Amino acid sequence: MLVLDGKTTAARIRTDIQEAITALRQEGKRAPGLVVLLVGDNPASLVYVRNKEAACQEVGMTSRVLRLPADIAQAALESTIAELNADPEVDGILLQLPLPAGLDAQRCLTCIDPTKDVDGFHPENMGRLVQGLPGLRPCTPAGVMELLRQYAIPLAGKHAVVVGRSTIVGKPMALMLLEAHATVTVCHSRTPDLAAITRQGDILVAAVGSPCLIREGMVAEGAVVVDVGINRTAAGLVGDCDYAALCAKVSAITPVPGGVGPMTIAMLLHNTLTAYYQHTGRTEASCCCSSPCTRTASHPRTAGTTTSASFSPTQNPSTGQMA
Repeated sequence: MLVLDGKTTAARIRTDIQEAITALRQEGKRAPGLVVLLVGDNPASLVYVRNKEAACQEVGMTSRVLRLPADIAQAALESTIAELNADPEVDGILLQLPLPAGLDAQRCLTCIDPTKDVDGFHPENMGRLVQGLPGLRPCTPAGVMELLRQYAIPLAGKHAVVVGRSTIVGKPMALMLLEAHATVTVCHSRTPDLAAITRQGDILVAAVGSPCLIREGMVAEGAVVVDVGINRTAAGLVGDCDYAALCAKVSAITPVPGGVGPMTIAMLLHNTLTAYYQHTGRTEASCCCSSPCTRTASHPRTAGTTTSASFSPTQNPSTGQMA
């Protein structure tokens, strides 16, 4: 049984990014710049933001956190985003979710310049994913694809089952697997007899936020299992899969923690560096990740532009739960 070690793989990606930024500095260029918008004091968000700050510092990327009060007005938050859109020193803008009650997360995400949308959540970037066009990809599914690529897991012609249909993970994950020529089935909370479908998967991706939902009887012998879930329980952090029960049955699996989580942050750094290359007119498409699902080439939009905030899907971007 192969452990898909996201921690080690992400470290290699960060090293590649660090070397690329060092080369830029030696040329007298500025480092890529990332700004994180942190609204309120959600404890989990504080932890995530600290991890992102540490990762940026490690690779030599310029980063800053704008800490905003929980009672900030929607218009004021959108105005702050507009200022960052216009700042030529800012290559990536990350809006830490969830936002406090009363703020419209989707409106804010749509205000971000798509070329600075390093989370890959802007409707334009999602639309480019649907059409198979280059663009910034959502970090978690992009991290999954890169992890599978690094371990040479074959996808073409395989049946991939994705459990969860959030806009953050499930939907883009399915599209990326399709782009890699897998046959994809998406399951969700209205799927009858979930186990009957998950057992058909050569590749199983669980992304629902339900502790140990996927058990031994729900996977095929020799399947590859990617556990995106991270759940805080009395026993500690656990994934959406029963790791101990699955190890004897599957051919490969990601651990929790140490699997997909580190890859998500690595792909955030990758997206920011790629956005920098685009904004500065450099030709590099990628420093480290060659998967077609994470490639980013020239974008028809130019830095500093904004789009209408009228897009209003029913999916709440602040949750990755199965719906």
